[in-house]
Amino acid sequence: MGIGATAGVAAVGGIALSANASSDSKSSSSDALVFDPDAYTKLTKSVTDTAGTKHTVVYHFWKAITYVAKPVDATYQSLIVSAPVEIDGKAVDASNAPILLANSVGGYLPSSVSTATEVGGGGSAMGGGAAPSGAPTGSAGASASASASAPGANGNTNATGGATSSNQLLALAAGYVVIEPGARGRTLKNSSGEYYGTAPAAIVDLKAAVRYIRSNKGRIPGNVERIVSAGTSAGGALSSLLGASGDSPIYDKYLKALGAADASDAIFATGAWCPITDLEHADGAYEWNWGANDLSTGKTVDQTVSKALQAQFAEYQAGLKLRGLGGFGPLNARNLDTYMVKQYLEPSATTYLAALSASARATYLKANTFITWSGGKATFTWADFLTHVGARKKDAPAFDAFDLSAGENNEFGTGKTLARHFTAYGAKNDSTGLSSKRVPSDVPAKLDLMNPMYHLVEKVNPNRSKHWWIRLGTKDSDTALTVAANLAARLDNLGDDVNHIYYWDEGHGANTDPGDFITWIAQVTGHKAKGKGKGKGK
Repeated sequence: MGIGATAGVAAVGGIALSANASSDSKSSSSDALVFDPDAYTKLTKSVTDTAGTKHTVVYHFWKAITYVAKPVDATYQSLIVSAPVEIDGKAVDASNAPILLANSVGGYLPSSVSTATEVGGGGSAMGGGAAPSGAPTGSAGASASASASAPGANGNTNATGGATSSNQLLALAAGYVVIEPGARGRTLKNSSGEYYGTAPAAIVDLKAAVRYIRSNKGRIPGNVERIVSAGTSAGGALSSLLGASGDSPIYDKYLKALGAADASDAIFATGAWCPITDLEHADGAYEWNWGANDLSTGKTVDQTVSKALQAQFAEYQAGLKLRGLGGFGPLNARNLDTYMVKQYLEPSATTYLAALSASARATYLKANTFITWSGGKATFTWADFLTHVGARKKDAPAFDAFDLSAGENNEFGTGKTLARHFTAYGAKNDSTGLSSKRVPSDVPAKLDLMNPMYHLVEKVNPNRSKHWWIRLGTKDSDTALTVAANLAARLDNLGDDVNHIYYWDEGHGANTDPGDFITWIAQVTGHKAKGKGKGKGK
């Protein structure tokens, strides 16, 4: 499926979230973590693949199953399972099929499948605990309420798994097993007013879900050695982190406290769409990328702040000692613009323009004269590209806001403290009067728990995923375009298989080639689908 196209996939309706947890949180018996193969409901789903062909999928569906023995809140710490048994009238054996582990986290907010009744039933709360019309809500009653006053300002990134919900349906139609885990999020607080879903709760929950799946080998459908994660925005960051941190011991105490299964939490492959990650360096990366762009109001951000953060990023970039893909050589803040243009942006524009009809391409080029189209290739400068994108979404700093208004400040809240600084620069320039001007002593360790780069640079993890699918829209100013590029470069430098492209003129949460992702899963896992409905999107 070409860049810029739209997948024709059957829509999945939103499901309201129950106000009650779904199981007894006091259970510590190992029996609580045994999957019941017979506790399914038989359902039928119509799925339209990316070529426009409709498929009828009969599948077994397991309602919300708590994946830890001692849940803090089972409303979020549960998962649903969907396994195809018949596609277009032909029997399918999914016992050895790849498992798509699709999280629906957005904005580091809570995500639940507790009342889901079909595949694609996961949902994430939106900014400040409020949910859009038709989407799952983030409230879990008196014991797990989402704070209406939680930070979400500064254009907080709230894209949910809905952006990639087509993946679940296409995977099912391809004969794969689809497992959707819920996870705690930053706005959750108990009746005492204590936050219990801030860092590192979400990644610990997803790891516990993987351990549950792997501990039920032979009982749960699918090949537990071929788990492929997927997520968008903060969910993309968590998917990346899940792939990078497999079996890292720094999470052990958190997993033990939940009564997680005694099994590996390593996954086979990783899919990440617009990952909002590397938070401690995200402000600098954002200013390096978008510092020259005005806000949508026409206002220019404080250039003293922007330039200070750019300088920080330059130092960080040099310290990574990355080499660009395609034999580019060492990457630094001085040549990163050239690298981004040549490795990602021009190829993205070329793919987009080549897919247009001659008349549509001529119209686009007339409206975008900064692009030179010659020999079937697009060329342009970094400066012209920035002008083309236009307004930046976030003020400076983008993530560790001086007034603690960003959702990421809430992500590092603790106890009854709503939001905290997580960078030295943010703390030093605190404008609330609530900060000691220093980063709290527990925050550095939490940053390591939340950043895939820690597991790829500082403590290179041999148990990481070795196959990576990374996607980002070129007009996505929710974060810096360089964040995904650095992640991809480091993985490539480590010898991993990296499939990373940018979608031309697409924004945050775009997923324009879902059929290709489904095909990629088959390729990297070695899976040969039986029957029809492979969902290859070609």
